[in-house]
Amino acid sequence: MAKLGILAKKVGMTQIFDDGKLIPVTVLKTDTNYVLQTKTEEKEGYTAIQVGFDQKRERLATKPLLGIFKKAEAPALRFVKEFKVDNVADFAVGQKLDLSVLADVLFVDVTGISKGKGFQGVMKRHNFGGTFKTHGVSRAHRAGGSIGQSSTPAEVFKGTKMPGRMGGDKVTVQNLKVIKIDSVNNLILVKGAVPGNKDGYLVVKPAVKK
Repeated sequence: MAKLGILAKKVGMTQIFDDGKLIPVTVLKTDTNYVLQTKTEEKEGYTAIQVGFDQKRERLATKPLLGIFKKAEAPALRFVKEFKVDNVADFAVGQKLDLSVLADVLFVDVTGISKGKGFQGVMKRHNFGGTFKTHGVSRAHRAGGSIGQSSTPAEVFKGTKMPGRMGGDKVTVQNLKVIKIDSVNNLILVKGAVPGNKDGYLVVKPAVKK
């Protein structure tokens, strides 16, 4: 069963007290989510709704997106995503969604783009242990070591863990407990950390595994 979520922005982390226990929480800020398009089985081959969030200046939008926004009578929006739904008929183009879609939800899955770390070695990127600091080891303390065999098979296998670009990936953190939903200020407080930088965009859905 497809579960409808909401688009939000990461504000940052703080902590709150509950029954004398300190709980680290991430604050997520949301606002009106606009239904921009509906996708049907007959036309697109699947059922979903396209949702937009976070207003921006109209001149910053591309012409194709601007046409979608105007059709939905919505302002130009920065973050546009799709949610698979079971029945498109429950939604109308131009409909506004708010935090009520997460009413009675106790756990959420949060998807975002992780922080970019740049080019990193194997110890940071893949948690390699490194080599000895003594016994004659020279200038190879953080090196990756052997990456293959000799003349057979005479190649480095695809997927070998090596240095490279780290971070900047789509990451989903599952089963984060919802500590509080502030409908007045459009805030969601979830226990623990979520992917990405401050002001990074997030997709918040009811947890699949709970």
